[in-house]
Amino acid sequence: MTLPVLKAADFASDQDVRWCPGCGDYSILAQMKKVLPDLGVPREKIVFISGIGCSSRFPYYMNTYGMHSIHGRAPTFATGLKSTRPDLMVWVITGDGDALSIGGNHFIHALRRNIDVNIVLFNNRIYGLTKGQYSPTSSEGQITKSTPMGSIDHPLNPLSLALAAEGTFVARSIDAHVKHLGEMLKRAAEHKGTSLVEVYQNCNVFNDGAMAYAQEKKQRAENVVELEHGKPLIFGTNSDKGVRLVGNRLEVVNVADVAVDDLLIHDEKEPNPAIQMMLARMRYPEMPEPIGVLRSVEGVATYNDQINEQVQRAKETKGPGDLQELFTRGDTWEVA
Repeated sequence: MTLPVLKAADFASDQDVRWCPGCGDYSILAQMKKVLPDLGVPREKIVFISGIGCSSRFPYYMNTYGMHSIHGRAPTFATGLKSTRPDLMVWVITGDGDALSIGGNHFIHALRRNIDVNIVLFNNRIYGLTKGQYSPTSSEGQITKSTPMGSIDHPLNPLSLALAAEGTFVARSIDAHVKHLGEMLKRAAEHKGTSLVEVYQNCNVFNDGAMAYAQEKKQRAENVVELEHGKPLIFGTNSDKGVRLVGNRLEVVNVADVAVDDLLIHDEKEPNPAIQMMLARMRYPEMPEPIGVLRSVEGVATYNDQINEQVQRAKETKGPGDLQELFTRGDTWEVA
């Protein structure tokens, strides 16, 4: 039997998309639907799990299996599902508030365990669903409904956090850079282990233009450096600027003033994340911000594989087990 060739439209559900007109979420949804047919995975083998937030409507709009779970706990649901059904492709859809505030602990441990799931983190630096309060990634001094005198928090950097948790695949893209976004989603899906793609996503109602320096094409070339494995870090409208490592810090130089060999060569496969962490900490306007794959390390055992290996060994040594016997043996007593 010849299986049908799926197209992007086949992954669109019959639900009306209810994001604000102009929201960056539409772009992420469109790119996801374009990428999935290329992966060759049947729709019934794909699951989207979300928490709470604007991004969390995502499962309704995909013609696959999905689950709209509870605030910050999507990685936990995904861990349980992937551990019991390793044959499924599992995506976690989350936002900067959902993943990094109430869900911070679950986010960290999903990365640490290297569970074979794909996390897409929509970062708009604001709480959009609850109408404009500051989030863990909001800028210092940002005036919002919950910080009328300006936020005094230091913003959390999702990429730095992911690298510190030993994430094996860490990447960033931009909602408006659609080709690049599609490439990052595909790379994430192909990775064995936890993959994280942070997406700069514009909230045009409550935080419009917060990342225009990276999203607008006319500004992007000067403020963003696209990482490519094995290639020097070069950016600028005329590709006239570069990044080099001097001692224990990175600095921007004019390409004409230095030899190409002096520029930093990106190595996404380096197991030691020290330089990758330095890249993650580059922030506009002092430095260009990196997009692309910061880290992609293969060969690290996944949590779901290891837990299923333990289950198999237990069955081989102790038999398949009996649930009723488990309930009634050991420390049990009768209450009169």
